[in-house]
Amino acid sequence: MVLLVAAAALVVAAVAVGSAPLDAVAGIAAVVLGAVATKITHTEVLVSRREANRDRATQAKAYAALTEERIAENRSFTEDITAKVEQDRAARAKTVAELEAALAAAHQRAAEAIRSRAEESRKAAEAQVESTSLRQRVADAESRAADAIVRVAELEQELDVVRAELTAAQAAAKKAINAA
Repeated sequence: MVLLVAAAALVVAAVAVGSAPLDAVAGIAAVVLGAVATKITHTEVLVSRREANRDRATQAKAYAALTEERIAENRSFTEDITAKVEQDRAARAKTVAELEAALAAAHQRAAEAIRSRAEESRKAAEAQVESTSLRQRVADAESRAADAIVRVAELEQELDVVRAELTAAQAAAKKAINAA
């Protein structure tokens, strides 16, 4: 920028003096100084671009390292979660197996209880039938005993009558023997 200002000042001074050779020298100097300023600017732009590219490359490497770190963390997290899920799945499978075994045992106990109850009901029914049969036999035996008691009383009465007749016949026979 300084070179361009100096070249412009030289041209203004040469034009103010009004000398043609001085104007020519001032014009050539202005062109040379402009070219030098352009070259300096171009070099600065290239240097700043290289620095910017270097910065971007450094940032890209840092981002790549950060990405690798995140990938490793994600892989570790995935492995941990997978292990936990597998442990949880195994625990649930074990719990389900235990519950199924407990349910099967409960069904078996219930079936045994039902069989036992049916057996007890059957035995109770048989006892009821047998009890009814025994009651009937007792009633029949009591009826026969009552009949036997009545028959014994009748036989005792007949025996008394026959004894009385025998005693009367013996007394009559004694009288007849004594009278003869």
